[in-house]
Amino acid sequence: MKKVEAPTLEEAYQKASQVLECSISELQCEVVQHPSKGLLGLFKKTAIIIAVRNTVPMQELKEEEPTLTLSEEESVASEIMATVKEEVPEEPVINETSFDEQKPVKDAVLDSFFESDSDSSEEVFEEEVEEESVIYDELALMIENQLKELLDNSCFDIDVVEVDVRDNTALIFIDGDDAALLIGKEGYRYNALSYMIFNWLHTKYELFIKLEIAEFLTTQQEMIRNYIKPVIENVEKQGKGKTRFLDGILVQIALEQLRERFPDKYVAVKTGREGKKFVVINEFNSNKTHAS
Repeated sequence: MKKVEAPTLEEAYQKASQVLECSISELQCEVVQHPSKGLLGLFKKTAIIIAVRNTVPMQELKEEEPTLTLSEEESVASEIMATVKEEVPEEPVINETSFDEQKPVKDAVLDSFFESDSDSSEEVFEEEVEEESVIYDELALMIENQLKELLDNSCFDIDVVEVDVRDNTALIFIDGDDAALLIGKEGYRYNALSYMIFNWLHTKYELFIKLEIAEFLTTQQEMIRNYIKPVIENVEKQGKGKTRFLDGILVQIALEQLRERFPDKYVAVKTGREGKKFVVINEFNSNKTHAS
């Protein structure tokens, strides 16, 4: 241990290395006083350190280093290799294939990336579809229970109420001994019930409806299909046409069937002077397109 004083710390380190006969990197130093220039030459301070040599000269290390025989060196080397094998995991076994069948590592990584990405996207999509299906099923059950409660409190004997929700549409099936009474003469009760249920479900859940009471809707669809045959023939010859006045659900059925038959034409519901409705078919869209 040596106490060394010099104008700067650098000079103090160099002086200590000379005194202790070692390099500066081999010194362990403690700064007792940092140098200071003072003020106008007054109160000037030098650097004071206490230095200790903290390493043994290389020459002494060589003298103390034990020598190993060849057999001892081989034994040590084998122990080191055994330790390394234990710490390093085994490489995966790769099936032997021809050179042409093997892919570069980079391509394999990219392929696996896109495959996993696609798989994850499909899984997310399937989860979304399943989640949407669950929501629809729960909604259908809730609507079904509420309709049952409504009809139980009515004077009609209805024992079948089934609801299925698909593609934003509530498919409702009602049947029972009083199904005909629930339909009413010329379907006026059916129309009123459809209007009431539509306003309820569309306002609350943004759902459209298809209401089937017994086989009334199926029968009406078949009736309209037969009725519009001459209308379709006239439209095919003249390029335009219209139905007679239709009531309630019949207008909607005719509209759907005619739009399906003439997807490129203008098909819409119009209202007459007395408030009665009918369906028109013409080339309104085509003329508008040519004009523009």
